[in-house]
Amino acid sequence: MGKIISIANQKGGVGKTTTAVNLSAALAVMEYKVLLVDADPQANASSGLGINPDELEKCAYECFMGQAPVQDCIIDTDTPNLSLLPTRIDLVGAEVELVNEKNREYFVRRALEPIKEEYDFVIIDCSPSLGLITVNALAASDSVIIPIQSEYFALEGLGKLLNTVRIVQTRLNPGLNIEGLLITMYDSRLRLARQVVEDVRGHFKRLVFDTLIYRNTKLAEAPSYGKSIIMYDALSAGAVNYLNLANELLKRNNMTNNGK
Repeated sequence: MGKIISIANQKGGVGKTTTAVNLSAALAVMEYKVLLVDADPQANASSGLGINPDELEKCAYECFMGQAPVQDCIIDTDTPNLSLLPTRIDLVGAEVELVNEKNREYFVRRALEPIKEEYDFVIIDCSPSLGLITVNALAASDSVIIPIQSEYFALEGLGKLLNTVRIVQTRLNPGLNIEGLLITMYDSRLRLARQVVEDVRGHFKRLVFDTLIYRNTKLAEAPSYGKSIIMYDALSAGAVNYLNLANELLKRNNMTNNGK
């Protein structure tokens, strides 16, 4: 199938990388072949899977800039069926280097094209910005998942992101769809959190995933051990949340393990 999904929100601290890493791991343990692409120069998705960015010879930068084939940059992870296209801080330079390039919005698409069909899912962790690399990721994707934190400023900047998605749909990638809005860091004890969920679901209706990602200590701990929540504590509430999200994603795409 080779479906490419970007995880994007220009607002930081909303659980974007947490979602990219753990949704990828959840799909992988469900026996889907997954490639996680770290397109954020902060390299948190890479370090969150135990990879030291400073030790990388080749990474997403070389791949996106056409300096190395994507196959030479992909590495295996400790999770069966999950591969990683890691990154390092060099990726910041790509934003500047691509500015004057022809068809500058399609470098990520061209880089991933040779291996797209080798995976059931390609998940791209975007940087917390609407810069050129994020636009490249959206131009390469079939859909986008937008994490939204369940707090007072949850919808702040969402309109700008949705407008960017519409521009990409119109000018660069007519096939781009919104896979769904995902409520993260949810605390059912807080009336405000419950109100945010009600407001988001009331406004966006079926675009919002049924699955809620609850605040969970294990989710916060896992990256410091270089593990996904699935590999760190498969019985934790966080692991259950992301397995439920993976199941919901599969249902939205009419996929089952018996008929990918």
